[in-house]
Amino acid sequence: MNPEQDTEYFKQRKIAVLLGGTSAEREVSLRTGAAVLKALQQGGYQAVAVDTARDVPEQLREVACDVAFLAVHGRHGEDGTLQGLLEMMGIPYTGSGVLASALAMDKAMAKQVVAAHGVVTPGARLVDPATDVKVFCQTQTSWPCVVKPVREGSTVGISIAGDEAGLRQAIGEARRYDRRILVEDYIQGREVTVAVLNGVALPVIEVVPESGFYDYHAKYTPGQTRYLVPAPLDESLTAGLQSAAVTAASALGCRGAVRVDFMIREREFYFLEVNTIPGMTETSLLPKAAACAGMDFAQLVERILVDASLDR
Repeated sequence: MNPEQDTEYFKQRKIAVLLGGTSAEREVSLRTGAAVLKALQQGGYQAVAVDTARDVPEQLREVACDVAFLAVHGRHGEDGTLQGLLEMMGIPYTGSGVLASALAMDKAMAKQVVAAHGVVTPGARLVDPATDVKVFCQTQTSWPCVVKPVREGSTVGISIAGDEAGLRQAIGEARRYDRRILVEDYIQGREVTVAVLNGVALPVIEVVPESGFYDYHAKYTPGQTRYLVPAPLDESLTAGLQSAAVTAASALGCRGAVRVDFMIREREFYFLEVNTIPGMTETSLLPKAAACAGMDFAQLVERILVDASLDR
């Protein structure tokens, strides 16, 4: 099929936009889903919203959907569980499959896989339920460090610790969201992100939070962060980041639209994580990168939609 035939095919199908859910990212997911739903409906698609906070199989049967457009961030959305349900129900869906979603959602596993493919990532240590936190903090040697839940997104539960007391407090905060915590070397430098759409890297975006730390508030409050699109980097560094982003996405087995985050220190860059269902809100990075590449929001949504399938 060519792209025109793809869109006509999907316009004959009932599309369920899956949004909301029960994770800490529910509110962001509702905004992402609402934007996607509006774009699809305005484009002539038969699209309906399904909030995955309850009775997902029953709702999908009730709406009799042919395709699922995934807009659920975080747990039970990006972690492979929702993908597994759709596989069992035989409903094609957008984005990455079960294994790729689970690997990317688990920051510790994602770092191992991506590093094995030659992409540099910051040093890190894992805190699990069996870890003696007091001993762990006493043996931490890299300061400051970044503390984050292994399986959360949107910078939920993330903080920077500068000493043992701060590290104990940060681990306690992160444990509100996950039983496994990643304590990662802090990279002082510039934060950038590279969206990869159907295997092709989009323009690099530099993220410049006014507070100096790109936390949940900076990410989702308009005016709190500047986005430089395309990032003011030389061609060599830009090409290196785009190549590394494609490598990371491919190594994890991702498909559709993903966003790969990096830190740059001098001319070295470090992989942080892959987001397999990037936000599509007014402050989200994927639409900004697509716009820089000459693609409007409606076109971006269509490009994601026509790649929908069962795991392959």
